[in-house]
Amino acid sequence: MGAGRLPSDTASRSSLLGHSFSGHAMVDLALMQDVRSRLSSDRLESSYRRDRIFRRVTLTSALVVLLMFAGIFWTLISGALLSLRAFGVSFLWTQIWNPVTEKFGALAPIYGTLVTSALAMIISVPVGIGIAIFLTELCPRALRRPIGIAVELLAGIPSIIYGIWGFFVLAPVLQQDLFPAIISAFSNIPGLSTLFAGPPYGISIFTAGLILAIMILPFISAITRDVFETVPSVLKEAAYGLGATRWEVLWNVVLPYARGGVVGGVMLALGRALGETMAVTFVIGNAHRILPSLFAPGTTISATIANEFTEATGDLYPSALIELGGILFIVTFLVLASAQYMLYRLERRAGARA
Repeated sequence: MGAGRLPSDTASRSSLLGHSFSGHAMVDLALMQDVRSRLSSDRLESSYRRDRIFRRVTLTSALVVLLMFAGIFWTLISGALLSLRAFGVSFLWTQIWNPVTEKFGALAPIYGTLVTSALAMIISVPVGIGIAIFLTELCPRALRRPIGIAVELLAGIPSIIYGIWGFFVLAPVLQQDLFPAIISAFSNIPGLSTLFAGPPYGISIFTAGLILAIMILPFISAITRDVFETVPSVLKEAAYGLGATRWEVLWNVVLPYARGGVVGGVMLALGRALGETMAVTFVIGNAHRILPSLFAPGTTISATIANEFTEATGDLYPSALIELGGILFIVTFLVLASAQYMLYRLERRAGARA
């Protein structure tokens, strides 16, 4: 009987041991799953925490920009309050600028700012886009990098260097060679004879516009080149495969694809042209009057502030200069906002056509 019970006892013990081992394995597996779920939940909570921190940091950065914008605007308004009360809205269309009698008007600086910036854009935009097209589509590979580096180096030259070069080199050349030739060529043409009338001073609104064009040219060409390089080669190759010429590919494929970046580069350059100070101050002549000739001296808002702010005495004179700064701030804001709206309309029109 005892010998007969031994196998069954052994089997029962083995089954008990097996159940024990399987129970331990299930417990271990449950523990591992619990640890794994805790780790995943910890990672998820950590990710959520980092995401909340990132959102708060970016929101704070955006609010800082808005606070800086509001602070600058409030400083200009509070500083110009005395001038606003003294001259009112007529400050915008009054040409006289006489610190002795404390009669101030912003028309001449506003006119000079807008005209010099317009001249700079008329000269620099076609040339800058042409340079970008040459570098991306036509330039030999061996020359592409050296010319690109030279263009980018021009963007890093300080504005006062451009002003010194314009005063000592460019202005004498214009006075002796270019201006007399243009005056004599247009002397008998109505309208143009007034626009390009003498005497050829060399220091003039046209000179300031030309200096600004040289200054902002690297910005336009460098940004436009970078945008052109983002155009997928598949689009251009498909156009060439359909028999399009190089001009047709540039006009119908590259420029429409890169339109937003090109407009952005042009607006960035325009913003610098509107607010440029030292280079313009050297070559514009700093005359508070409006003459129809582009070869006559003039002034801009930034040049007026730079020249006269340190010597402004009393309360009304500095307030008028600060109001000039506020006008420049508003003009720049309106120009850039108009450019963004124009770009938005172009994108919507392109989407509607598609």
